Amino acid sequence: MNTQIILANRPVGVPGPEHFERREVPVGEPGEGEVLIRVTHWSVDPAMRGWANDVPNYSPPVALGDPMRSFGVGEVLESRHPDYAEGDVIHGLFGWQTHKISDGREISRKVTETDLPRSYALGIMGLNGVTAYFGLRESCAAKAGDTVVVSTGAGAVGSAVGQIAKIMGCRTVGIAGGAEKRRACIEDFGYGAAIDYKSQDVGGALAEACPDGVDCYFDNTCGPISDAVMEHLALGARITICGTAAVTDWNPTPMGPRVHRQLLVARARMQGFLAFDYADRTEEALAALAGWLREGELTVREHFLDGPEAAMDAIGMLYRGENTGKLIVRV
Repeated sequence: MNTQIILANRPVGVPGPEHFERREVPVGEPGEGEVLIRVTHWSVDPAMRGWANDVPNYSPPVALGDPMRSFGVGEVLESRHPDYAEGDVIHGLFGWQTHKISDGREISRKVTETDLPRSYALGIMGLNGVTAYFGLRESCAAKAGDTVVVSTGAGAVGSAVGQIAKIMGCRTVGIAGGAEKRRACIEDFGYGAAIDYKSQDVGGALAEACPDGVDCYFDNTCGPISDAVMEHLALGARITICGTAAVTDWNPTPMGPRVHRQLLVARARMQGFLAFDYADRTEEALAALAGWLREGELTVREHFLDGPEAAMDAIGMLYRGENTGKLIVRV
């Protein structure tokens, strides 16, 4: 049987256990040109909040009664597809279910880095790592000597951004919530400085940590943290909007301080960013990330939940900041 966690009713904001149900359905047999995948790990990502809500987004909302949309990694149990063989480890948009029959359209790639943990395909060697790589190097256009500030600096994307920036010769400042995550920024991920937004005045701490201003801001939160960063932009600063974790409801649109004057005075640039815009260059990013991992230049932290039911509160857990690494459901 195929165990699925389906979206049973539509949330407003962050989905919780009450919005999901477990369902068992027959697995079925792959037809000509199809593969049967045993999905072993499910990803939990901030974007899933938007996918579950019925609001304008870059992807259509998940239909009620369908498995929750998510990235997954697994292995081919049976193949009638010319590009995949039994035993291949593959990554793709498989949803929260233990089995998936696919004609290949949902498959992103074969996971060929067999010397690295399979679960990395959902984090540093998947969407998180690719987002960090292109968001920093292309959208933020970071260069050696820049001061790079990262919100959710200890998160799956943020920690990768901070470490890649350090590899590139940048000075890094991470913003995170709580003493443990601030410690992780410095001791695990090598930030030059870290700010705990829960116990520190972010604006004052930024003034001390960034006396010459912020050249690149990798924004995973929006909200009050980003408002504070805007007051410390260096001339020609670049801002990449990657996530909006601090905003739980976009109806009505929240109205914080307007950033027009800060952008004007600093002649700064602010840009929205999705890794999907660089889909044709994914292998470039993965090759670089794999190299840094093998050389010991990247530290990875993962937080595993076990069993399908654990997924039901996983998105809420992510937004409450309770995870201590890339959040993955092991099924």
